[in-house]
Amino acid sequence: MSGIKLKEGEARLIGIIGDEETVTGMLLAGVGDTRKAAEYGPNYKVVTRDGLSLEELESTFLNMTNRPDIIVVLITQTVANEVRHLIVNHTNTKTIPAVLEIPSKDVPYDANDDTILRKVNIALGSGDVTKKKK
Repeated sequence: MSGIKLKEGEARLIGIIGDEETVTGMLLAGVGDTRKAAEYGPNYKVVTRDGLSLEELESTFLNMTNRPDIIVVLITQTVANEVRHLIVNHTNTKTIPAVLEIPSKDVPYDANDDTILRKVNIALGSGDVTKKKK
């Protein structure tokens, strides 16, 4: 368990890490929040084609998953693949914030890479989706 207690009426944010188009769309939908930017930084991060270094990506992910005001982190699957080890560790030890992988504009969604979907399928008895059918 995460150890984070949610209080009734407490404001929580959605964090977003992804390509420019995905993050921009989420910001236009109202996800962006800079009220606590001085303390934690913004609740979004754009990863360009040139990309961030692995250290910067890991730092961004850890910062978002350790913020007390973020309840869900949306991360594009292409970026998630870069920090898969951190996502697996996070989902094995914490429930809040939930880390949800979403498709990006340029790369189709691959259910075989989605950590949460894999756990759901195993819990429902559907088996591990990563095992290829013959």
